[in-house]
Amino acid sequence: MKDMKQKPNVILLMVDQMRADALSFNDPNHFAITPTLDMMASLGYNFEQAYSPVPSCVPARAALLTGMDQSSTGRVGYEDEVPWNYTNTLPQTFRDWGYQTECIGKMHVYPSRKRMGFDHVVLHDGYLHVDRKYEKAYGQNFEASSDYLEFLKKELGHDIDMIDDGVNCNSWDVRPWELPEKYHPTNWVVSESIQFLKRRDPSVPFFLKMSFEKPHAPLNPPKYFYDLYMDALPDETDLHIGNWERLEEKIPDLYAHRGKLKPDAQKRMLAAYYGLVSHIDNQISRFLTALQEFDLDKNTIIWFVSDHGDQLGEHYLFRKAYPYQGSIKVPSFIYDPGNIIAASHKTIKQLVKLQDIFPSLVDLALGEQVEVDGKSVKQLLFGHYEGWRQDFHGEHSKGEDSCQFVLTQDWKFIWYPVKNEYQLFHMPTDPNEMKNLITEESYAPVIEELTAKLVQYLQNRPEGFVKDGQLHQVPVEAIRATLYKEEA
Repeated sequence: MKDMKQKPNVILLMVDQMRADALSFNDPNHFAITPTLDMMASLGYNFEQAYSPVPSCVPARAALLTGMDQSSTGRVGYEDEVPWNYTNTLPQTFRDWGYQTECIGKMHVYPSRKRMGFDHVVLHDGYLHVDRKYEKAYGQNFEASSDYLEFLKKELGHDIDMIDDGVNCNSWDVRPWELPEKYHPTNWVVSESIQFLKRRDPSVPFFLKMSFEKPHAPLNPPKYFYDLYMDALPDETDLHIGNWERLEEKIPDLYAHRGKLKPDAQKRMLAAYYGLVSHIDNQISRFLTALQEFDLDKNTIIWFVSDHGDQLGEHYLFRKAYPYQGSIKVPSFIYDPGNIIAASHKTIKQLVKLQDIFPSLVDLALGEQVEVDGKSVKQLLFGHYEGWRQDFHGEHSKGEDSCQFVLTQDWKFIWYPVKNEYQLFHMPTDPNEMKNLITEESYAPVIEELTAKLVQYLQNRPEGFVKDGQLHQVPVEAIRATLYKEEA
């Protein structure tokens, strides 16, 4: 075994459902307030074009932990209770190299207590419908799968629950946190992570995943952070409505996927969502202070990333799983306060995706290579761009709204295979995807080229997306039937 004392600690700071523009450093004109994260991104290596190719919790986390594309993992959409039989994982690799590996917060794997290579997991997946089933066998429902809930019950009484505030886990509805802030799940993740710094094995480096369930709904930030935005936001915000949206003239239900909120409800939703982001920012500042107090900051590499984004009413859409930037583009940066990497390029404009994090951290911390679909970003940090990807394929099963897309630096080409509808956006001039160019004849060569790329990505798929070398409309049942496959 090599001398592990010379290897850096690694912290993966992961949040759930945070858009790229919710990091103020990515969009200085945005109203997001993220001073801690801005500092980290500005002093570190910021990925301006980072993406989640299958933008919902389960497939995104499979991509990150395995470094594999959806064609390898089988995770082409959200599906609960499918066994996670992957053995070549990011934490397992660091464990094999002698690291102490710890996850605190959200995992969202199945079974929920599966460690996926971590020595130890302190778990809180948030409210998961699949776990909230009292008829499940003891040890399989939420009362056995949330250490955070157990913490609340010990602190505040056995009758307390995560649903007491009445705010749903996929709703646009809002209620500020009604308990003292120290009981909020964001504070809990940081408190438990500081405890890990106290009890870690000092003779070996550590790999720590700090995994926040926020800003995913329930939208329940502490009142201070909610008021921060309610006082500053305009009464109406730009939803980036273009030439292609179809609005259903009704207020969305609480589990909305599409529709238009009244302006006051839209404002409250944004205030709560961004309040949760600013609360995370505040608590990460608390953790960085602790890291310094333990004298660990100069020998630790930190990667911050979200699993996917949130549409937040943009284009009359909510939540995630859509092919638009609100869903697929994520904040992602490396913070290296000890200058361990010592690279020259701080701003990375190339296309990177969640699958790149596994091979990148192994390369940057260990100097080793792993065989996965993702690629190490180390070459980009040193200004070597040759051989880097020029496009990537993304998708998400979502019933009639199931989508397939190809993204390049300049273009996004979208196909809805159930509806057999197409979209084309020129990203440099239309970053908010407001002008669908698919019917304009002058773009026919671009459409032909990107269609061919998508055919190549999909030609061997069991859904039957491609026939005789052409994209072929498929029924929703075909997508549902092949929503997942277990790893061989």
